[in-house]
Amino acid sequence: MSAPSPAPTEKGILQFLEICDSFYPTHAVEASVEQQRNWYDALCARFDRPLPPDMVFADGMVQRIPIRRYRPRKISTRTILLYLHGGGFVFGSLESHHAICAEIADAAGAELVSVDYRLAPEYRWPAQTDDGFAVLKHLLAANNKVVLIGDSAGGNLAAGLVLRAREEELSGLVGQVLIYPTLGGKLDAGSYVEMADAPGLTTADVTYYREILQAPADNPIAEPLTASSLAGLPPAFITVAHFDPLRDDGRHYAARLAEAGVEVGFREEPQMVHAWLRARHLSDGARDGFRAVCEAVRHFAML
Repeated sequence: MSAPSPAPTEKGILQFLEICDSFYPTHAVEASVEQQRNWYDALCARFDRPLPPDMVFADGMVQRIPIRRYRPRKISTRTILLYLHGGGFVFGSLESHHAICAEIADAAGAELVSVDYRLAPEYRWPAQTDDGFAVLKHLLAANNKVVLIGDSAGGNLAAGLVLRAREEELSGLVGQVLIYPTLGGKLDAGSYVEMADAPGLTTADVTYYREILQAPADNPIAEPLTASSLAGLPPAFITVAHFDPLRDDGRHYAARLAEAGVEVGFREEPQMVHAWLRARHLSDGARDGFRAVCEAVRHFAML
């Protein structure tokens, strides 16, 4: 008889998982990408929220890349927040993280730009990082200071963009906020084994997304944990979920940043699962975690 899979006990996050399970079958990755996107979009819509009062947003384009700009009622800094959404590089859009982006912008008192980067499998790597980098360079070229933010796959993209910016000696990046990021950890070790069957995201799911993206192994832009040096990067805040196969990616990256002399804040949410951002109005743990994210973003934006 096999041991039960590790799972949280917090009431709010269990309710969140129950709702998620009502949208997704157990073996969702076996369905077509189109069907999976329909499930994902429906789930995102279920957790949609009214925007903060007086929040203004508008869609636009940077080159050929769709973006959405959020401007909160009160602007406290000229620094721009650049958000890369999660979704395994396969799902997600300007709509999927609409309320999340608006709430972060409002809490930080800063304008936020969300990027609708191209998705796999229609567009393989490096289309996703190239789209994000084009928007980042556009913002920096206007003498803006920028804080990069990303969750899950978006956390991967944000970390990779920081490394690309260092390579090209771009100035103006003042912070990076990585939320349960996937950073290229080995699938046969650590949390990928311990949390292989974690609720919300399994190691088999991570394998599936990697195979679809077809990013080159050991490329530091695609797998930031493989970078030979992390010296000279902007300060970072990394948050991970305990019940998540991606947990150790964030742990190890935070440790490497600290070893390289980079200012880094790290937070592990003890009762959280992957994608807990969506539970921020349902779970006490997610609410606290989201507050910490917003505080980190605001801190960097004020630098």
